[in-house]
Amino acid sequence: MSSMQSNSSANVTFVRPATFFIKGFSNVPHVKYYYMFLSLVYVVTVLGNSFIMCIIYLARRLHTAKYIAVFHLALSDLCGSSALIPKVIDTFLFEHQVVSYDACLANMFFVYHFMNLQSLTLLVLAYDRLVAICFPLRYHAIVTKPAMFLIIGVIWSFSVTFFSVLVGLVNRLSFCRSNVIDSHFCDQGLIYKLACNDNSINILMGKISFGLLMCTPLILIIISYFCIALALLKIAHGADRIKAMKTCTSHLMLVAIGYLPLISNNIAALTTSIDPNTRIINNSLRQVIPSMLNPIIYTLKTEEVMQSIKEMYKRNKVYTTQERRIKCICKI
Repeated sequence: MSSMQSNSSANVTFVRPATFFIKGFSNVPHVKYYYMFLSLVYVVTVLGNSFIMCIIYLARRLHTAKYIAVFHLALSDLCGSSALIPKVIDTFLFEHQVVSYDACLANMFFVYHFMNLQSLTLLVLAYDRLVAICFPLRYHAIVTKPAMFLIIGVIWSFSVTFFSVLVGLVNRLSFCRSNVIDSHFCDQGLIYKLACNDNSINILMGKISFGLLMCTPLILIIISYFCIALALLKIAHGADRIKAMKTCTSHLMLVAIGYLPLISNNIAALTTSIDPNTRIINNSLRQVIPSMLNPIIYTLKTEEVMQSIKEMYKRNKVYTTQERRIKCICKI
């Protein structure tokens, strides 16, 4: 009898809200201009990443293992921004701040999943540069198309599994205090703090997520570039060394843009008390700006991509000229 009463009591105290309220900014004048800026960022992101994917798909010289990874990075950037920005615009610009419980968890999964894919794809590209510079004679035997597809498949399987567990663990939380999320999206780190029952497993998963999926790839990238630096020092000719270094510049810029804001945000959060509005701006820009800049950097800083664009432009120009000549002949 006492056992039944205990279970009944547990059931009464467990609260799963039907909706969450995404609070966003507080007392910020003209905040709608910021959301309009995010809209512009999203348009540039969609156009830029779609463009780089089209170039890789159409240019046969880019049908290599390395550009499979670049294509995947562009796809992850596009999907990551699409999971976040349209929802943020709908939530705040059109004042749909009440979101259903299931929709909130779905949004959380997709935002974190594609952020993780972006991070791990940068690690894959670092591996590609490591093999290309440290083992140039074996590069085409090690970094093959099937190997790259396998790596990307493993990344997807791992990420989907991990974040399914992380999001699924939210279902064990009871929200009897508040359903207001003080962020711009359904942030797992803020949602578990609203719980009024034991959330230790959620805290642990959050720490594992940050350490394993954000810090570990960065550490491995730093190690890979340390090995690359040692290999470059062994190259006798300065011209060859510079040529090898140029193949890494675009990737290094992507790593800097992707990870420096992440590190600075977390250091600031650990050392000082950040205003919620400042935190929202920092986090939202960190999530969307790299996705916008990545395709621009790869287009402008990668010689192979620029050469492919020029070749496609010339080919299209020749085809257009020939087509006009044929039309003129037909008229005559």
